[in-house]
Amino acid sequence: MAGRLVLALPVLLFLVLVGHCRGGKIGVCYGRNADDLPAPDKVAQLIQQQSIKYVRIYDTNIDVIKSFANTGVELMVGVPNSDLLAFSQYQSNVDTWLKNSVLPYYPATMITYITVGAEVTESPVNVSAFVVPAMRNVHTALKKAGLHKKITISSTHSLGILSRSFPPSAGSFNSSYAYFLKPMLEFLVEKQAPFMVDLYPYYAYQNSPSNVSLNYALFSPQSQDVIDPNTGLVYTNMFDAQVDSIFFALMALNFKTLKIMVTESGWPNKGAAKETGATPDNAQTYNTNLIRHVVNDSGTPAKPGEEIDVYIFSLFNENRKPGIESERNWGLYFPDQSSIYSLDWTGRGNVDVMTGANITSANGTWCIASANASETDLQNALNWACGPGNVDCSAIQPSQPCYQPDTLASHASYAFNSYYQQNGANVVACDFGGAGVRTTKDPSYDTCVYLAAGKMSTMNSTSLSARSGSSPHPSAKCFSSLMFTLSVLISAVML
Repeated sequence: MAGRLVLALPVLLFLVLVGHCRGGKIGVCYGRNADDLPAPDKVAQLIQQQSIKYVRIYDTNIDVIKSFANTGVELMVGVPNSDLLAFSQYQSNVDTWLKNSVLPYYPATMITYITVGAEVTESPVNVSAFVVPAMRNVHTALKKAGLHKKITISSTHSLGILSRSFPPSAGSFNSSYAYFLKPMLEFLVEKQAPFMVDLYPYYAYQNSPSNVSLNYALFSPQSQDVIDPNTGLVYTNMFDAQVDSIFFALMALNFKTLKIMVTESGWPNKGAAKETGATPDNAQTYNTNLIRHVVNDSGTPAKPGEEIDVYIFSLFNENRKPGIESERNWGLYFPDQSSIYSLDWTGRGNVDVMTGANITSANGTWCIASANASETDLQNALNWACGPGNVDCSAIQPSQPCYQPDTLASHASYAFNSYYQQNGANVVACDFGGAGVRTTKDPSYDTCVYLAAGKMSTMNSTSLSARSGSSPHPSAKCFSSLMFTLSVLISAVML
């Protein structure tokens, strides 16, 4: 018995460590500022069908909360800005709210976060002074109910809370918010809660297209790198730059241990005439690349490999929102629950562009290497596709179906097309800096079958390195490391 207990110790340690390989989480924001949305129970079914595990809502609507009971979906609920005054003034107000709006439905509905206020610095009415007192009262109410270690409290912010965000290393908070920001950060550290921020590279591009390229905003591999002159860190996309500007701002106030959570990010599928970047293709490209970025634990230049949780905004278009056209068109689905464009929520597989109402898919098209591309451009693009692009390039390895002809153009064509199809077959996904070109002629030959819209490859899926020497997924590397650790621990015990 004693021997079995000793052997169990490293196994238990291993199981604990496995939790650290979970990777970044991808969730979705479920806003309801519209008059044409499906009933909450239908929405809950849609979310389950898409295997989405994390959802943010902006209040504690009872019908919505009940609809997620026993679904396994983790819910982030919110205290609206309009309730902050009452929540900050009297503990009894918060106790009553928790008793009526949360406790009857927990834990059947897995409420894991409560956001107290949303982007308060953007509110037309200054309610920022009420945020921290309200957060403290919510924590007290949770503690009374024995839930203070199961439900995390924070508050969301816009990037406007910074007075400077470029270069990222110069990120700094607006000093006029110091009166409530410092005690909030202290609260978050004490409660081990994340700093929540809503990030929108779209606005950076839309407001300054001469300084921020569309490729840079969309995570495109064709974007031009931006180098932070203070740190030498190289940025390939605007999202990372925005995250790091928050990190450096926190570090400047000596809060560098705070975890950053992105509670909103997305791209509009439609806009006014002057909003040329607001298209379904661009929305699909941004969200697809963002999901891959998060799932792969890419981290940021300042914190490489660091997992970050992100909520995609938003589940539906919201036709009652004021402002310019794009404000009402951030949705992933139409009210009839058909998709505006296809999106692979796993960040690892192929997008089936034949499902849903994908108005951006180009059925019957493939992507191949351009005859006008130089060998250098083809090789660089192939390296990227089989590496950061997460294409399974095993089929172009020796003795595999697509290895012959053993030419750069042939191998690049296979890799280009795989990337193109698994990213929704949109035009941007076949660019490769001009090295790719779309065709309506199926390039498949002999036993080499090219992916097509709605078709999955039947080829050998063994993960092998391509010409590019692509590395395994971060979670696989983490798991391999843990397996090694476990073997060492067992060996030590046996000795």
